[in-house]
Amino acid sequence: MLRPKVIFLAVLAGVVLWSGRGIAITPHSLLAQGPTPQAHHCALARWLRLEREPTLADLARRQDLYVGTAVNLKALGRDRRYRRRLAQEFNLVTAENDMKLERLQPRPHEFDFSQADRLMAFAADHHMAVRGHTLVWHRALPDWLEQRDWSRDELMALLENHIKTVVGRYRGQIVAWDVVNEAIADDGTLRDTLWLRGIGPDYIELAFRWAYEADPDALLMYNDYGGEGLNAKSDAIYNLVKSLRDKAVPIHGVGLQMHVQANSAPSPQEVAANMARLADLGLQAHITEMDVRIEQPSSPGDADQQADVYQAMLQTCLQAENCNTFVTWGFSDRYSWVPGYFDGWGEALIFDRDYRAKPAYHSLLDALANHPTSN
Repeated sequence: MLRPKVIFLAVLAGVVLWSGRGIAITPHSLLAQGPTPQAHHCALARWLRLEREPTLADLARRQDLYVGTAVNLKALGRDRRYRRRLAQEFNLVTAENDMKLERLQPRPHEFDFSQADRLMAFAADHHMAVRGHTLVWHRALPDWLEQRDWSRDELMALLENHIKTVVGRYRGQIVAWDVVNEAIADDGTLRDTLWLRGIGPDYIELAFRWAYEADPDALLMYNDYGGEGLNAKSDAIYNLVKSLRDKAVPIHGVGLQMHVQANSAPSPQEVAANMARLADLGLQAHITEMDVRIEQPSSPGDADQQADVYQAMLQTCLQAENCNTFVTWGFSDRYSWVPGYFDGWGEALIFDRDYRAKPAYHSLLDALANHPTSN
């Protein structure tokens, strides 16, 4: 569901002003539709449908698609333009950092849900779905957890309590959880992490089972980068999730992060083939963290190349039987993580630092508008 755009009406000297565009409409044009308030509302609604440009969320709804973004909670609190764009353009949100263990459990057995609850409230107010990110990761861990030696039983109890507490708090409110994030190293082996060393390889299976016990209706996902196309890492991800399915572990899909370079993105054909083999396992495949970074300083043509990558990946998702979610990792270059992590790269998102739409944004609109509707 989408929330209608808020309309401010002021009656002054027989004129009704619509603040969305500063356009004046005489009340006579509305009254001509009939004397009842319902008629006035319908006439205004018809006029607005003709005048307002469709947003990503408008077009995504026609496709039964979640089009979402990661949310910076600091920006959400202090930046009015950020909030407005977020509410207008997306029908799903995920926390960029505020549902990670470090933020939710800053001290042993003491949970702080204040920021996560703010995101949940914003989503509810704007009729947006929420993806949970992330329950088990080797990064964003508090010092108290990393700087102590734990027995296997202690670490299992800690992880079980964390998963069940977090998932249980938001039971019925989260459409999908990234249960385990980036458990596979770039060489295709299991990543050497606190969880692997302390519990063993079965920490992955246990995490999914605990999450399912806490919310059996949420989609439970494995999420990773670098395995979007067909390569050694995507093969390792495939083998991992297949082994989980073979053991009847409650896993429902794979998140393909899609942090890519504009000049070397995976081919749509390979991404489609990867999605198809996951579908054969009965798994969904979501694009969960997309951004398309450009080498700095940028050159003429880079923005169009970036737009082509965004569009191709959204089209691939729309064409796949098992992809109903497309998420960008932020939406404005003002708050992108890319420059701080990839030296010499930037401009990775669909709006610039001043919230002006880039060619990438329009390419996503075109992909949604031109794909046959699901209705």
